[in-house]
Amino acid sequence: MEKFKNAEGKSILLKMVKAIQDNKTYLGDVDGLIGGGDHGMNMNKGFTMFGDRIAEEEISFCDGLNELGTVLFNEIGGSMGPIYGTIFMEMADAGEAYEEIGTTELAEMLEAGLAGLCEIVEAKVGDKTLVDTLSPSVDALKKADGISFQEALEKMKEAAREGRDSTKDMVAKFGRSSRLGERSRGVLDAGATSCCVILEAMADGIIEKL
Repeated sequence: MEKFKNAEGKSILLKMVKAIQDNKTYLGDVDGLIGGGDHGMNMNKGFTMFGDRIAEEEISFCDGLNELGTVLFNEIGGSMGPIYGTIFMEMADAGEAYEEIGTTELAEMLEAGLAGLCEIVEAKVGDKTLVDTLSPSVDALKKADGISFQEALEKMKEAAREGRDSTKDMVAKFGRSSRLGERSRGVLDAGATSCCVILEAMADGIIEKL
């Protein structure tokens, strides 16, 4: 069971930053179909601010998640700032004591992020939100017994993609898109899409360290 050192997690964080930057336009386009269209811009703003702040400093994976969460919570617009801010800060709290992070530790961290999110929003699987991406990703890691960390991360990425894609056939229950009712069906949820981008980048960043 491979693990990576928490103290050496900066490259993973920077990979997450670049993934959001690279997908800024795509996320805006997805959001623009049934939402305000500013999701990519807001996420890019927050992640870029974070990336700039840690560029010259040594920072652990969990300290970085806490810093990222703080930036998103306090400094970007829209509803997604507090949502992602909460997820990352709860992940950081759950993992701060770990010197090394493997399948079990990452699963606990992501589960803590999901639990924190569920305390501030009522969304559940099937409501066309990022919960549809995050929840099955947590489940995939928790069920990854007897396989390597890399294999577990590949299963997490697969679950994230399937969760994202599942939102296309759902009717939105939350946010601006919920006003559209049935007209929100047939389009991916922007939050579920950005969550997939982040989780895939996180997984790829970890795999590079194993």
